Amino acid sequence: MAVGSRVTLPGHVQFGDELLLGPGTPYRWRSLSGWEELPALDSGSVNRSDAHGAFVGRLLAQPRTVTLDDVTVRAPAATIGATVGALNAATAVSDVEQPLVVWLDERGPLLAFARVVRRVVPVGRGYRLGTITGAVVQWEASDPRRYSLTEQQRSATLAAPGMAAHNPGDAAAHPVITFRGPVERPSLTNTATGDVLEYDVDLAAGELLRVDTREGTVALGEQNVLYTATNRSTPEQGFALAAGTTPLTFGAAAGSIDPAASATVLYRAAYW
Repeated sequence: MAVGSRVTLPGHVQFGDELLLGPGTPYRWRSLSGWEELPALDSGSVNRSDAHGAFVGRLLAQPRTVTLDDVTVRAPAATIGATVGALNAATAVSDVEQPLVVWLDERGPLLAFARVVRRVVPVGRGYRLGTITGAVVQWEASDPRRYSLTEQQRSATLAAPGMAAHNPGDAAAHPVITFRGPVERPSLTNTATGDVLEYDVDLAAGELLRVDTREGTVALGEQNVLYTATNRSTPEQGFALAAGTTPLTFGAAAGSIDPAASATVLYRAAYW
């Protein structure tokens, strides 16, 4: 099932494959916090000891907390238990993050990956009549960025090594890069910044080297080959696609010229 496939109009919130909240569902909500706000930020700035102000440091975002408040659950009195049970099952405790898709306005839906950290279903006089008010569902997203639902893909070969990755968002996106053999010492260069990812491996025809710059992993099949990064290679998590267009170039060792070799960049537009 495609991510956010049940989200069809503004006001819809989908979590995982099954849970849909908003118009046309038993779960209506009135307030959403933490979605349009910036996440909390940690500042690396250090106060100057001999002058006013500080030395400017990096701002690093903390996890994003998203809360649906004042949720009303409505169902026929005979099935209110099943309706609450479906909500409970979809918001159970889990160590695995799932897609959280929110559509607020004409800009369309955006996506985060989150897990439920709080659920409140008040039990009052209305419960037995099929109306529950004041319910709450809260999520935490370890990656605080929000993403487009559509994944973008750009590819290059050694015969046509240049490509451009456009990120229309306002946050840097971390791509997944796949090198396909036959190729020796594959590399990808951000020609705007000079950042390079390069690996001292010899890929056979059809063999895939997968680099996840968000997680900082490098895999050849099931094998972790992070150690193959060369001395001129940028740390994987430092290789990102800034907002706008990033020019990229696929490269290889001298003499590695097979036209079947390729590099593919997979990413989503990213937003704060």
